[in-house]
Amino acid sequence: MARILATGGSGLIGRSLLARMSAHAEVVAVGRHEPEVSGVQWIAHDLSDSILPVLPKDVSTVIYLAQSDHFRDFPEQARNIFEVNVANVQRMLDWARVSGVQRFILASSGGVYGHGENSFREDDKVGPGGPLGFYLASKQCSELVAASYSECFSVVILRFFFVFGPGQKKSMLIPRLIDSIKEGRPVTLQGEEGIRLNPIFVEDASLAVSRALELSGSHIINVAGPEVMHMRDIASLIGKAVGRDPVFHVDHAASPRHLSGDITKMCRLLAAPTVSFSDGLERTLKGSHGGSHHL
Repeated sequence: MARILATGGSGLIGRSLLARMSAHAEVVAVGRHEPEVSGVQWIAHDLSDSILPVLPKDVSTVIYLAQSDHFRDFPEQARNIFEVNVANVQRMLDWARVSGVQRFILASSGGVYGHGENSFREDDKVGPGGPLGFYLASKQCSELVAASYSECFSVVILRFFFVFGPGQKKSMLIPRLIDSIKEGRPVTLQGEEGIRLNPIFVEDASLAVSRALELSGSHIINVAGPEVMHMRDIASLIGKAVGRDPVFHVDHAASPRHLSGDITKMCRLLAAPTVSFSDGLERTLKGSHGGSHHL
């Protein structure tokens, strides 16, 4: 049975992924919070610490899903963001190198592309719209660091686009929209229809990660949902689901900062997403009870 080491196991994607993998692999989770999944070995460790804990031997794959809890708190928490998103990625990569790991899967963000009119492909230049901001710059930096190790083992970089699902942290996009619409607070649109994006339901996202365990070689792959939608349409679907019409504030002076990912490569190498936004939203509303998970 393969042994897999995962960080970020208590996050949104991590919980779904650990539950998916624990039946057919020996899974070791590293992090501050013990995963709510049975059959998983847990090593307590704060990933902002510069010293790695004693990790198990004979690991075949490392899955790095962790991200800083302070990802919005720049510049006050810049060091924490950098430690978790970059420095600790490098430490884990080097540990993987000396430990004979065969594959390293890194969670990145579709936000590294910046924004643009068309759905981004993996070979598009990142950051075409100007500076990315500190958090996304740290994600791009971690990608560059990880790719440097591709001569040592397979490196798979997954660029996630707006993952959502039950129990997600309230400050993330979809839960924030849900709360705003429920409470009658306006949803701001950049232009009449708002930005375009393709959110992905967490079960589709975790399936993509699990399929990455089967890949040979190194890859960069977008992980996004099957529907590219305007923010107005997303908010309207949420309003219908919660029984309240959304209130919109249209910023006509703003140019929409569209961010969607082309999923051709995802469908070919991993798995096609099958959960529509409406179905994922229904499952999110049924399963969410004040959650606190952001990845």
